[in-house]
Amino acid sequence: MRVPVFRDAFRDLNRLRQIAAVVVRHGFGEFLDRSRAWESLGKKVEVPADPAVASKATAARFRDMLAELGPTFVKLGQVLSTRPDLLPATWVDELRSLQDRVPPVGIEAIRAEIEASLGRPVAASFSWIEEKPLASASIAQVHRARTASGELVVVKVQRPAIEEKIRSDVAILYYFAQLLEAVVEETGLYGPVGIVEEFERSLSEELDFVHEAENVRAFWERAAERPGLRVPQVHDELSGRRVLTLEYLEGPKITEACPPHEPKKLARTLIESGFRLLFEEGIFHGDPHPGNLLVLEDGRIGVLDFGLVGRLTPQMQETIVLLVIAVALRDADSAARLIYRVGLPDQRTNLAAFRADIDGILRRYLGRSLKEVPSAQVMRELLDLTVRYHIRIPKDYALLAKAVMTTEGIVRALDPELDLLTFGVPYARELLQGRFDPAALLGMGTPMKSMLRLSTVLQDVPTQLSQILLDLEGGKFTVQARSPEVQRIEGAIRGMGVTVFLGLIASALVIGAFFSLARIDWLVGGRIPFAVIVAAVGLLGAGALFWAALSWSAMQGRFRKIRLSRWLGRGRGRIGRR
Repeated sequence: MRVPVFRDAFRDLNRLRQIAAVVVRHGFGEFLDRSRAWESLGKKVEVPADPAVASKATAARFRDMLAELGPTFVKLGQVLSTRPDLLPATWVDELRSLQDRVPPVGIEAIRAEIEASLGRPVAASFSWIEEKPLASASIAQVHRARTASGELVVVKVQRPAIEEKIRSDVAILYYFAQLLEAVVEETGLYGPVGIVEEFERSLSEELDFVHEAENVRAFWERAAERPGLRVPQVHDELSGRRVLTLEYLEGPKITEACPPHEPKKLARTLIESGFRLLFEEGIFHGDPHPGNLLVLEDGRIGVLDFGLVGRLTPQMQETIVLLVIAVALRDADSAARLIYRVGLPDQRTNLAAFRADIDGILRRYLGRSLKEVPSAQVMRELLDLTVRYHIRIPKDYALLAKAVMTTEGIVRALDPELDLLTFGVPYARELLQGRFDPAALLGMGTPMKSMLRLSTVLQDVPTQLSQILLDLEGGKFTVQARSPEVQRIEGAIRGMGVTVFLGLIASALVIGAFFSLARIDWLVGGRIPFAVIVAAVGLLGAGALFWAALSWSAMQGRFRKIRLSRWLGRGRGRIGRR
């Protein structure tokens, strides 16, 4: 996808300057200073220091900054909170607290949007629409309504002109992402422009309610046979790109359910349904927070909000199962290979060191039963390791990790004795029955570990060997060697070449200027000859080039990019070492 050029973002220079002021006020002005953004934005924005802001942790300041910048940036923070593979746990926790709430749009504007989307009068579709919305967010708001046929529904309607507003803010985000690419050292892992591209894709899907309707239908088809779940049905004839009409479900949040509903039974229903959908159907809810899980009158769990739904291929399901088994067996070698295989390493990873760090995490839980192992904590620590070792986890895996951690929080509140890892092992057994018999999964110890390691190695070898042979046959096999010293020398030679090139051009301009001056009469008819003006311009150009060459030579090697690890609070991690 083409990244918007800078002039696209500068259509709203005042908005850019407002954003810059907020960035500085929350203590992130160094990024703008390093990127020389003020040369484009005009006069530097001077914002007085706020002691209250300075005393906060970096993650909290970042969250407050996004909240102040408005709905699009709040939405960006929420997207980042679903990527624990990109940010440390402390940052993810801070961003999860961002609330996407804005004042509601008037009912007349909502009715006009419904008519424009459905192509017919509101009265032809709904007998009434409740004026006060059930929820109001930056992109859409939800109203309770009754269809013309008498069914109680909820109608999700986009806010008027929201697409244009979001496009403007996204163009500005691209501009700041490009600035970050210039001043942040670890952009190969974090890829600010890539993150904004992913954010734009996510927003495009969220703005298209047809996509969400497809998610609801996919979930409904797979959950219809699950006795403990209830998914609302889509009213296709009352839905479109900007309007989504669903069956109305009513009940308290799952964490606020009162008798006769038993919390422990709800916890088991939630886990069992989730694992069945994940391992048998390859689908999961990406945002299962308590507000999206209601307890209905008949005791079933009603599921809401299908904007984030993840899907796993059979191969991805198998990888998840193998990873669960590896963690259950405290097998660091298999866990390291599996994570490395599914990830996208930004550079060569020291697999031995990675395995040693995973072993350190798993050893802390030696001697404990599976029920005593905090699954969410283990997952957080493993994801933090992937960031430290520059291994980027694909979106669906990261979304699943976030969903599992959120679900475990709900389960712990409902039944502190129940644990996801203990509950998940039987499903892992069922999925792997076709490959080897795990009847004594937790009692086999070393033999099981050996089989697991052999399985992961045997899966990797054919693919790797086939790739090498294809490259050799096609003449594409190359060997690359990297040396920091050679790269430093290469940079020095390149800088020297630029300096010599500028010097040669400047020298040519000086010689040409003096040569022109030596061959003309100073005054012809009382006027300064045109050649004199040309010579003067040449001397000025030569002076500018000499100054540029001198500055380049003086500054070469002195500019250092910002280490993002310092801002993320991982100064002691490998990401900050040389």
